Amino acid sequence: MKKTLLLACAVALVFPARVRGDAAGEIKRLAELLGWKAGTVVADIGAGDGGYTFAAVERVGAAGKVYATEIDAKKLAELRAEVAKRKLGNVMVVESKEADTNLPAGCCDAIFLRRVYHHLTKPAEFDAGLVRSLKSGGRLAIIDFPPRAELDPVEGVPSNRGGHGIPEKIVIEELQAAGLQVEKVVEDWPERSYCVVFVKR
Repeated sequence: MKKTLLLACAVALVFPARVRGDAAGEIKRLAELLGWKAGTVVADIGAGDGGYTFAAVERVGAAGKVYATEIDAKKLAELRAEVAKRKLGNVMVVESKEADTNLPAGCCDAIFLRRVYHHLTKPAEFDAGLVRSLKSGGRLAIIDFPPRAELDPVEGVPSNRGGHGIPEKIVIEELQAAGLQVEKVVEDWPERSYCVVFVKR
């Protein structure tokens, strides 16, 4: 019981923003980094409860569009219900797969994965899909954190992750191999995370 409670506390410390954090503040910073403006088309990969999707759609406005992808069936249903409730015609909920976002080719000016990348079990295939979905000149932001010993390892991911999380160096190597260029690295992202911004030339 004590071990379970400690693990729950550790998870809450690592993932607070998805649950109760400042989505609007984080999205504001991300929008500035990626150059969003009214009319920008953005994708939130692994959107979860949609908190960051809804903050993003406020930034891009009615002329913009946000794709919210998710692999979990329950989360997908909840996302679709919330989008319908808010009457957001410019939020598209997409069911993603283990190795593909299922986004249209060349659809996005910007894509972000917030603490999602370290869960990818087929990163090379998934990265190819991300690159395909970006327009020329489009940007990809990976927000993640280094491996943390207090968290259980993620099942099925490549062994080079080194635990629950992913080294920044590996993120850069994998996305460069997929054909993207590093534009900026931000080391002081909230909750002991980093943010790497890539561009498609």
